[in-house]
Amino acid sequence: MCAATSPADTLTPQQVGHLRHVENLSLQPANDWSLMKGIGTGQDDFGAYRFQLAYMAYALAITHVHRLPAAPGVFKPIFERLIAKLLLPESWLYWRDVSRGGSIFNAHLSDQYREEWNPVLRDNIMYSAYVQSLTLLYNVLFDDDRYAQPGAITFEHWSYFWGGDGHRFAYDQNTLNEHLYWKMVESGYLGVACEPNCIFQICNQPAILGFRMHDLLTGGDRASEVTRGYEQAWQQFGRIGDNGHYHVMLAEDTHAVRPNVMQAPWVDAWCGALMNMWNGDFVRAHYPQQLADLVLHQPDGTLSVRSAPRPPVQGHVVLNDDSDFGWVAAWASEMGDEETLRGLLLHADRRMAPRWRDGGLYYPRNDQAEDADGYRTLVEPMTGNVLLAYARLNVRDGLRGVYEAPWGEDHFDEPAIVAVGSGLDVLQARFDRATQSLRFTVQTRSDRPSSEAWVALGRIAGRGGWRLLLDDVPVASGDTSTLTCSGPVSLQPIDRGLELHWSGRRVQTMRMIFEHDATAAHTHEIAGRVKVTGSPLSRG
Repeated sequence: MCAATSPADTLTPQQVGHLRHVENLSLQPANDWSLMKGIGTGQDDFGAYRFQLAYMAYALAITHVHRLPAAPGVFKPIFERLIAKLLLPESWLYWRDVSRGGSIFNAHLSDQYREEWNPVLRDNIMYSAYVQSLTLLYNVLFDDDRYAQPGAITFEHWSYFWGGDGHRFAYDQNTLNEHLYWKMVESGYLGVACEPNCIFQICNQPAILGFRMHDLLTGGDRASEVTRGYEQAWQQFGRIGDNGHYHVMLAEDTHAVRPNVMQAPWVDAWCGALMNMWNGDFVRAHYPQQLADLVLHQPDGTLSVRSAPRPPVQGHVVLNDDSDFGWVAAWASEMGDEETLRGLLLHADRRMAPRWRDGGLYYPRNDQAEDADGYRTLVEPMTGNVLLAYARLNVRDGLRGVYEAPWGEDHFDEPAIVAVGSGLDVLQARFDRATQSLRFTVQTRSDRPSSEAWVALGRIAGRGGWRLLLDDVPVASGDTSTLTCSGPVSLQPIDRGLELHWSGRRVQTMRMIFEHDATAAHTHEIAGRVKVTGSPLSRG
């Protein structure tokens, strides 16, 4: 018998709603950015499309690995659509302007810069690292090397009205990874700049995730090399200032550090949530005091975040989506700080107007900082679409678990839900090797036709006979030559698997039990399973 499932193993309605919202945004037509536009202009701030797309994908990865490991069919199509949107010119065309410099941090060097169309050639790690990490993460999560093919990652723009012959820059996951690795080496492991001359600690963490994913695919060890070099390079500056908060950035030319003197929450929270991947002890040692400086305990028992005021710059107040509240929630979730996370989410549910749209849950943009009672109501799209979803779906050390080793060596041989109709939500999906059973819970959607309520089960060949139970009652059985079915489900053979259709009850828990362990005789290392093509590297 399969062990009883704890409530934590089944997604809550809110968690399902967040996944649906991410899926809904991914399904919007190209250049339809509805609900995603923030207060800033030009896609050069912290709430830009690239950040929303990347952290949606990270949230999917965490949920797949830790909550629904046997349901790649839920996540893979969404992941592909998010990457496709990340490659659209609207996500990277800001670099044509930002690459020229002219800010307070690089104006003195602007004669050294020129307009650069290629968004990954130099600097701009705030974009290139997300493309690198997401494509490699996709390969690791889904055993699919499509982004390793030559030209699979291409940045292309042409306009009928301006731009001449247009621009096209072709890479793949390996050539891009190689390029970023050498840029990191050239910096002495301090990191690659975001805007010219500005090396942010935060934006180099996703590149480290990408290096680690490449190591998992090739057997290399570059992530360890880079993190060792990073530790040594930053030792002379310290990653944290005298006030206990993470430094914001380092000037590439003078090595002058910009400390977080205003104690801006997004700096600590974003950096801590990511750096925990590879430096958890350091992050946890500083977390309590940093958090204490940033979190507000409110009269109604909820928690909020104390944002730093924005000082005028050259006579202007910078309009930017800092997403302080969302980043602190994401950080608390990675730390496993359930009390803080609970208080923040309770505040969000009371004060930030949660909304359901086409089955998806989000918190709509609100530019008003506070309500009449002084409670925070500010919601940026990065917070309302992404970070609160990320926080609610995450687990303690969730991103760290993805970084270290998302799957066991036999994961891709285990039965799984490999495709899902739009009429179902998957609430639970896990394969138990001890009992040789795939347990999954699905929920039919009332807003979709019954013909779309189906799942495809794959990786079941070679396991002999099987029995399908609905709430522990047998409803189907089969083997390589026979198939019998009864009850509120119907089955039909498909290529290398079965397709199950539902009718009737809204929530159903099923268990498919197999006679044999097909993985026992042919275990594989992940590096041996995944094809790595189009790469200048030798296999490790």
